[in-house]
Amino acid sequence: MKRIVVIGPESTGKSTLSQQLAAFYRTAWVPEFARAYLEGLGRPYEREDLWHIAQGQLAVEDEAAARGRDFIICDTDLYVVKVWSEAKYGDCDPRILDLIAQRQYHGYLLTYIDIPWEDDPLREHPLPEERTYYYNIYRDIVINAGVPWADIRGDHNQRLEIAAVAVRQMIKK
Repeated sequence: MKRIVVIGPESTGKSTLSQQLAAFYRTAWVPEFARAYLEGLGRPYEREDLWHIAQGQLAVEDEAAARGRDFIICDTDLYVVKVWSEAKYGDCDPRILDLIAQRQYHGYLLTYIDIPWEDDPLREHPLPEERTYYYNIYRDIVINAGVPWADIRGDHNQRLEIAAVAVRQMIKK
């Protein structure tokens, strides 16, 4: 089972793109577990919540893999939890780092910051310089992941076209 991840800063169209790709390829879509978790939390999140989010993300990913065909499309992975933890707490739980090391992905689609910011109570970094900073962090991650990746830019239609071609190449390997 190949796993393709849509990754990038907040409010860059990851959820939209990942859902569109899953529908386009008629395969399973893995939603971002953190959103549902945080919306149901009823309090500000704490460091330990990130461990629960990491476990939940892998659980929904594994459920989708059981329903998928040859590959699944993931709206995020644990690198996002790592980046989020480092931004908020200055480090990342070693248990999360262990999970990252154990999980294999087959490609990344890195969403650029050319989609306008949409305010959301769960989003924390709206400033253009913050968005650029996090884009560069995710770019370093995908460059160093050792798997194919594609930079996804443009309007929603352009992004889907670029991403669909990139996924086709990623699943062939």
